[in-house]
Amino acid sequence: MSGIADFPSLKAVEIAAAVQGGELTATELAQASLQRVDQFNPAIRAFTDVTAERALADAARVDKAIAGGAVLPLAGVPFAVKNLFDIDGVVTRSGSRINLENPPATSDAFLVSRLCEAGGLLMGGLHMGEYAYDFTGENAHDGNCVNPHDLTRMTGGSSSGSGAAAASGMVPVTLGSDTNGSIRVPSSFCGLFGLKPTYGRLSRHGTFPFVGSLDHLGPLARSARDLALVFDVLQGWDKADPAQADRPALATLSDLGRGTDGLRMVVAGGYFREKAEPEALAAVDTVARALGTSAEIDIPEAARARAAAYVITAAEGANLHLDRITRRPKDFDPETRDRFLSGTMVPAVWVQHAHRFRSWFRSMMREIFEHVDVILAPATPFAALPTGTKTITLGGEVMPARPNIGLFTQPVSFIGLPVAAVPVWLDGAALPVGVQVIAPAWREDLALRVAFQLEKEGVCRAPVASL
Repeated sequence: MSGIADFPSLKAVEIAAAVQGGELTATELAQASLQRVDQFNPAIRAFTDVTAERALADAARVDKAIAGGAVLPLAGVPFAVKNLFDIDGVVTRSGSRINLENPPATSDAFLVSRLCEAGGLLMGGLHMGEYAYDFTGENAHDGNCVNPHDLTRMTGGSSSGSGAAAASGMVPVTLGSDTNGSIRVPSSFCGLFGLKPTYGRLSRHGTFPFVGSLDHLGPLARSARDLALVFDVLQGWDKADPAQADRPALATLSDLGRGTDGLRMVVAGGYFREKAEPEALAAVDTVARALGTSAEIDIPEAARARAAAYVITAAEGANLHLDRITRRPKDFDPETRDRFLSGTMVPAVWVQHAHRFRSWFRSMMREIFEHVDVILAPATPFAALPTGTKTITLGGEVMPARPNIGLFTQPVSFIGLPVAAVPVWLDGAALPVGVQVIAPAWREDLALRVAFQLEKEGVCRAPVASL
């Protein structure tokens, strides 16, 4: 076991074992995390709120509990959360200027409480795109959160700070949200493992919403084992969230060692390869070779699924923010405001068609998963773009950069399937690019097993950025 000087590269499982075994204290870890934040956050802008006092107080409680014989799965593990999660005593920003006028939250979000009860140390709230309507990590109010692996590049969004904080070694794990790809995109750009659970698996109580029928919450980390550890802790029934499914918890950490033998794994073809850049295709092919599969499957109407997801996102998001847009249009990030304004003009009949199509697409994918266990697809069409990029060329077509970063994530979250994003560093590449490991509904264990196997074989890795 390494010492506290190696904190930036330590995984959550290593930290918890060291604290539980008396090799490190939670207080030492809180101090190391705060020092790292103080040193590098001014350049990266991952944190918008640092809860130093609370972190040190919680660390003292964890140390006392461990001394008294308590067993805590996240003993002394520093973590941070996207600033749409409620943190007791902190204003829930959701990346906006308008929300800053709200009173501070009076309690923690359900998932924050779960991690703290398990011995985790909350270090603060993290940068995000305004109201989560973003794939870049750029925010007109808080400045741009930049990629720790290359400070001229995007983190991806909207869970920008969640990606940057973990990749820079400020904390080993973070929580983000994923409506159309906002966990998987930062995971791809920042070189992390990320998990978007099945829609309805985890409670969303105590978080600021974006699109109620598409919002997911989940962890980002520097190892697949850490994802499973945190995911297992996050699970739990919460009657305060009407959208949460009342299902038994799924133990995934203990299942990782089963490997991938016997799993039917295929690569998504067609839509998922047509507009991917060479590095994204190479990442998928690298993963497929490592898993011993060359089978390819075409997912019918994936392009239409993405279009329908956009219609629902625009309409539901605009409806949520209609009063704010009407009263205070100048207080929005112009990029976000214009997208919400366009959403107010989406015809109701389009939304109805989109929901009907979603039912068909979900049924069609359910049939596909009767014959396969895992589908592999690019997480993003390319590696991290330079900050400020406005247009991209994909398949010979020039298109806006911001919305099209999520080309390959939207058709999946559209029907709430669980996905593990895994980071691939191609030979000689300066930046990583992610691959989606897509599983059937409620089978996060399959996605995590594949992610762990790829990490174990050295195909996928999440090194701390060299700052």
